[in-house]
Amino acid sequence: MKKRFLTAAAAALCAVSLAACGGSSTATTAAETQTSEAADTTAAEADAAEEETAAEAEETEEGGTLIMATNAEFPPYEYHDSSQTGPDGSDIVGIDAEIAGAIAEKLGKDLVIEDIAFDSLIPELQSGKADFVAAGMTVTEDRLVNVDFSDTYATAVQSIIVTSDSEIAGPDDLAGKKIGVQQGTTGDLYATDDFGDENIDRYPKGVDAVQALVQGKVDAVIIDNEPAKVFVGDNEGLKLLDTAYAEEEYAIAVKKGNTELLEQINTVIQELKDSGEMDSIIGKYITAE
Repeated sequence: MKKRFLTAAAAALCAVSLAACGGSSTATTAAETQTSEAADTTAAEADAAEEETAAEAEETEEGGTLIMATNAEFPPYEYHDSSQTGPDGSDIVGIDAEIAGAIAEKLGKDLVIEDIAFDSLIPELQSGKADFVAAGMTVTEDRLVNVDFSDTYATAVQSIIVTSDSEIAGPDDLAGKKIGVQQGTTGDLYATDDFGDENIDRYPKGVDAVQALVQGKVDAVIIDNEPAKVFVGDNEGLKLLDTAYAEEEYAIAVKKGNTELLEQINTVIQELKDSGEMDSIIGKYITAE
């Protein structure tokens, strides 16, 4: 009897043991399944996130924003006009603004124009705060060290403004005279080289230099021919000399090494030239005399 009881007890114990073993196996399998499912979910979420990021990148590539830095004190290339709406919805209009608007449109991007001091334009570009500069900017060797330039889109002339009773008749008469310029412009660079820093008075805006001439603070102003004609027309007692001070070429500046954007801009500039749209834009602001 004792032996049979023990056998039965042993059998019962074994059954309990087997049941326990079976339960442990089932729990392990469930845990492994949950881990596998969690891993699959994580992988799926990662794939989805990657696809979303790629889609956003593609959307940014196709759409997005182009930021143009300029100094909107240089008519007819860029200036403020509250009666008009520029290509970015602001009141900044002019030749450069319209060319920039055409570039943004052809690249499928929105344009934003930022108006800052002229001598801050290249630093703004180098810092990455702007995508390109369109500001009646001349291609010079010094600037080529810091930025890359597009193909030329306009040829300009640096002219001399004097008072109507001035004895200054040409560039040679500027030696020893006090010359007003807009700080950081080509007129500033060229005049400093030719006549010495001590003879140059620099102003934040071209109009400020012209007002200094009107007030007798300087003897002449060197500035681009197109804004020069506007300033002379707006101020009695001033005249524009027939002899040009210098000739120069305007181009769009991009950050050094940004070859992709540079190529895109050059392509659009050529398209604008080939289609005649470039002439239409310039002709809208500069009429033949």
